[in-house]
Amino acid sequence: MKTQRTRYDRPVEVAPGIHWVGFHDGYSNFHCNPYLIIEGDKAVLIDAGSRADFPVVMRKILQTGIAPEQIVALIYQHPDPDLCGSMANMVDLCANEALTILSDRANNVFLSFYLERERRGLLRSMDDRGMVFSFNGRELRFFKTPFAHTAGSLVTYDPRTRTLFSSDLFGSYSQRWDLFLRLDDQCRSCDAYDTDGPCAYGKPYCPLTDLLAFHRQVMPSDKALHRAMKVIGGVGAERIAPQHGSIIDQQEDIAFLTGCLAKLTGVGIDGLSGNGA
Repeated sequence: MKTQRTRYDRPVEVAPGIHWVGFHDGYSNFHCNPYLIIEGDKAVLIDAGSRADFPVVMRKILQTGIAPEQIVALIYQHPDPDLCGSMANMVDLCANEALTILSDRANNVFLSFYLERERRGLLRSMDDRGMVFSFNGRELRFFKTPFAHTAGSLVTYDPRTRTLFSSDLFGSYSQRWDLFLRLDDQCRSCDAYDTDGPCAYGKPYCPLTDLLAFHRQVMPSDKALHRAMKVIGGVGAERIAPQHGSIIDQQEDIAFLTGCLAKLTGVGIDGLSGNGA
């Protein structure tokens, strides 16, 4: 795995107008990655993070030059607390009459419990917007990935930079973490990455082992994961930005990892029952 030196105490621009504003936890293998998309004087925040991470995430948003009231939408791709826990804090600080909270209708049932009753009117369904959201001329598109890992799970695509915000898909526990995951030819040609043994090439760490273990534990079944890979394979993304783990920005890595996950077995309940796809 190739890594690069990056300052994680500040926002990181990972594509034009797209900033990682996440929290790097040096004591945990579980990293959360909120992303801020800026277009002119407006911004959208994707999977804003937990309540505990709120101070760090908001500080990094401010470091980009964006004030909270310039955020016009909060996008939540599934309803877990690691990405939704700070929702009430975000709404209070944004103080923007135009603010909307976007997710799938199935998610909004659960997202409402993060908000005071009088704020629940901010929740909107992607379906009601034709699976598209535009701000300052920049269009974001949404694709449903049901049961990967919740009934209302979805992914968000920015056609301008061809960046796909993939939520838990392509996530990892990342025992050795960098913001970017870049494999080499040996990793992509390896046929033993899904075993418990040491790396066939003598490397001290295999990122694929953590990535596959994450999907087997977090996704509910082989079928749900394989269906999601078909959806993602049809988007044509050149960069995948997951909510956990590392960003994948090399085409050969995206193709390789999509193929690995598209044929992964023993996922969720299928791993318990011993049934394949």
